[in-house]
Amino acid sequence: MTRETLRDVNVRGHSPLIAPRYLKAEENISDSSIRTVVESREAIKRIIAGHDDRLIVVVGPCSIHDHVAAIEYAQRLEPIAKKVADKLLVVMRVYFEKPRTTVGWKGLINDPHLNDTFDIATGLRTARRILLEVANMGLPAATELLEPITPQYIDDLIGMTAIGARTTESPTHRQMASGLSMPVGYKNGTDGSLQVAIDAMLAAQMPHNFLGINDDGQTCVVNTGGNPWGMLILRGGRTGPNYSAEHIADAVKRLSQVKLAPRVMIDCSHANSNKDYTKQAAVWNSVMEQRLGGNKAIIGMMLESNLHPGNQGLTGDPTRLKYGVSITDGCIGWAETEELLLSTYEQLSPAEATA
Repeated sequence: MTRETLRDVNVRGHSPLIAPRYLKAEENISDSSIRTVVESREAIKRIIAGHDDRLIVVVGPCSIHDHVAAIEYAQRLEPIAKKVADKLLVVMRVYFEKPRTTVGWKGLINDPHLNDTFDIATGLRTARRILLEVANMGLPAATELLEPITPQYIDDLIGMTAIGARTTESPTHRQMASGLSMPVGYKNGTDGSLQVAIDAMLAAQMPHNFLGINDDGQTCVVNTGGNPWGMLILRGGRTGPNYSAEHIADAVKRLSQVKLAPRVMIDCSHANSNKDYTKQAAVWNSVMEQRLGGNKAIIGMMLESNLHPGNQGLTGDPTRLKYGVSITDGCIGWAETEELLLSTYEQLSPAEATA
């Protein structure tokens, strides 16, 4: 026996990645893009703090798998975002990493060619280019961060991020969140439990020391100061939806008890719509009725939306995929998205505008 029999027993190889510093240097971020990111982060902080009455709307595809379609979606969203900006802070959902309950396509960063070749180097490059283009339009972007190394490559282009229902309980992700430069939304657990998300918010506010990489790609100890800008995202769970007035009141009470911002964002998809994209509008309208009724604890909404409604399976031939249709969860189409945003804007009174 040799030492080689003790290690990498189930590892088939290693593929070194470009250092974050060099990937970022390939395409410069413009001054206008920097302004978009910084201003969106500050606006979201003001909303969390209760100093801005606008409603955050995170809207976009369940997952990005097509660069061209993603940019077309952004081009359609940008003029709407500008039109409603005095009452709604529209943030494009630009999700590149997909946590799976068992197995499945893990997102554009992990498998950009949709064929199990796992060309992560290309995935990171493509993700960054998409975010640069979106920021150049003046649109803020939101994403879910799954791999703790990913932020080093793209975090300078993100207005807000989310920690998903499957990872909110993870110490690794709580530590990562404590060092992130943008506000973070914490989703309740897949079982519907709020406590794991509340615990995550409390943990991420504190300083942490953990293993990670720096801008040069070197393994190092990351020392964080804690991230105070967190919000609870209600997305339902195995126990059912949790967007009713009673659920929101309970969430606000529990947040207040531990001195966290008593404000919530509602995810209109996932368990809140019973994973039926056609029910997202019903969830949206129900929550908006509460907001219009004076419930300022509701500070945000999330919609899964694409150019065309529904979803499709990922087969062995990616060239046969329908353009602008999700390959993960079902999404509402653009026409319905535009109608929801504009009708909501018209319903919000002038008193709901930016404070």
